[in-house]
Amino acid sequence: MSTTVASEQEPHVDQPKHPLHALTTFELRDYRRQLESAIAFLEAKNPGLGKRDALQAKLDDVLAEEESRRRLADA
Repeated sequence: MSTTVASEQEPHVDQPKHPLHALTTFELRDYRRQLESAIAFLEAKNPGLGKRDALQAKLDDVLAEEESRRRLADA
């Protein structure tokens, strides 16, 4: 399969099986990477679509959860 074909497909973002606060650090990291990849794809292919906004809202939640965990670890 050509890499060009694969790069033309929107990256899949798996819905986590648990709420963000219940995900392991690794699950949270992987979910964040999926969201970032999908957002970058949408911005490159179709800037300004509403789907990007929904993904960005999810990413904002993930980043907030990661920051919360960082603050707790540093305390």
